[in-house]
Parts: sequence; structure tokens; C-alpha cells
Amino acid sequence: MGFLDNSGDIILDAVLTDTGRMRLAKGDGSFKITKFAFSDDEINYQLYDKTHASGSAYYDIEILQTPVLEAFTNNASSMKSKLISIPRTNLLYLPVLKLQTTDDDTKKDTLGTGVGSFLVSVDSDTNDETTSATGTPAVSTYPGVLNGLGGGNSYIEVHQGLDTTDISSTFTLDPDLVENQYIIEIDNRLGMITQAQSTTTAPVSYIDDDNMASYFVSSGTPLVVTNPGAGTNVGIGNKSQGGTTLTGIGSTQVLGGPRGTVLAFGIKASLDLNSSTSLFTKLGSTYTTLGDTYYYIDTSVRVTGATTGYRIDIPVRFIKINA
Repeated sequence: MGFLDNSGDIILDAVLTDTGRMRLAKGDGSFKITKFAFSDDEINYQLYDKTHASGSAYYDIEILQTPVLEAFTNNASSMKSKLISIPRTNLLYLPVLKLQTTDDDTKKDTLGTGVGSFLVSVDSDTNDETTSATGTPAVSTYPGVLNGLGGGNSYIEVHQGLDTTDISSTFTLDPDLVENQYIIEIDNRLGMITQAQSTTTAPVSYIDDDNMASYFVSSGTPLVVTNPGAGTNVGIGNKSQGGTTLTGIGSTQVLGGPRGTVLAFGIKASLDLNSSTSLFTKLGSTYTTLGDTYYYIDTSVRVTGATTGYRIDIPVRFIKINA
């Protein structure tokens, strides 16, 4: 990977992904480009200089001359900031995705790692150290530790909407700005996506050549809460999610303005992490906290809204007690 000099003529550098090359190699006419995307990962918009001595034609000269990355095919690291097209010109704010980490069930790590991640306990021994024996599902002794065997109270909750107080949260978000479908991506070697507070695994839509699994979930499925209510702490309480009653889903507002939908999900550890330390020694390390030593692997789960393309990367740490 390198940079292309963009100080002169504009250069278009395009490459096919691994899947694209495979389809092209078939030579049967099945290769057709039906989707593409643009991004501005390299651009620093703070370089826009309205005080440039040469006038308005030079305000954006530094941006236009910024070197751009050579095209590369690794989907896990390319195009993090995709551009979107919205035909409306009367929008003051665009919707965002934001983690809800206010409630005990949705907090990040409180086990003492200090990494600001959600923790996933991968086996029963680790669960025994991080959950109490009471409660159905078992209550996490340390909020922010998800039961990697499935179930448990803790889960990850993402709110979608406008993060501003200039527009009252009592208003309904415009339908064309509501995310009715999300794409969740996770390293398939490490874990799977489940329904919140459930052992039910969501169906995988696609696993690419880098072992990244994509889950396409939409309104009406067990992961997406529609019509989460307006206002702060609206107390909608036991919100029905795909026919399943979940305690408190979407009840605490973290966005200042109108909300669209709420995404809530758990993470189930892979069989490899559950049954051995092989991947932990290859990809991770160990740390000690509260008198116990744990193997760990740091990764992230990516959530993308299919309507706007807005995306957040959620830090996750898989942990296994060194018994």
C-alpha cells in the first residue's frame, strides 16, 4: 500500500476485490459491476482555508493536493469513511449511530482492564468468575461482560437518530433518514452475533475471504427495535424485539434529538475460543486483574446503517480465564 501523488492531474486508481477477480476469471459473462462506493478516508477538511491570500479559488487547494491511498482490496481496512448521496437540501443535521452505555446491561468493561471495550467471556469457567449465580438470565457481576456462551443480561445497544438538542426529541425522525437495515461485521474466527439476552444466533449473510462475517438485519427481525419512543428516559421498558420481550431496550435516550431505530445484540464466542487457547496465543496476550489472569484478544465489531452508510466500530475484547 502506498500514496498516489495528487499534486497534478487527478488519478483514478481502481482495483477489483478478491471476489470481483474471481468472478471476472470465470469468463462466462457473469461479471457485472452493480455496486460501488466512494470514500474520503485521506481527507482532512480542516485544511480548507477561507483566509488564503490568493482568494476563494485557493481555499481548498491543500485538500485537492492531498496524496490519496492506492486502491487495495482488504475490505477490513479500506474505505472507513464512505460518502453518501442525499438529494434533500434542507437538512441541518444528519443521523448518526451512537452506543448506549448508560444502563448496567449495556455498559462497557467494568472488570478493571481499562481498555474501554465490551468484554466477552468465552467459556463457563470465565463466566463463573464474572457472573453471579442468581437471575435468569444470569446477572453479570461486572457490567460490560457479555456471556460468550449466549444469553446473559449484558448486550450491546446502538441508537440511531439526530444527536442535537436543536430539534426536540419528541419529534419523529423523517422516514428517509431512518435506518431500517443494519450490517454487522465480526471476525468469524472469534465470534457470532446473537439476539440480545438470548442464545439464538443470527443468520450469517456472507463470510468473505478474510473470514469477516456480515449479518444483514432489518426492522421486524429480532435485533432491530422500531419506534423506540421519543424523549429522554421515556420508560418504554419491556420493548418487544422481534416477538421477544427485552427488559429496558431503548428506554434510555443517548441522542439529543429524534430517534430512528435501536439495534441490540449479543456476541457468542466461537468454538475455537471456547475450547482452546490456540487463537489467544496467536492473536492476543494475557493480563491480570482483580487477582485473576486472563487470555485476551482485542477486536472490533463494525455496525453500518444501510440507508445512510454511517458506521461505528465497537471495541470488543474476548477473555478466557487462565485456570
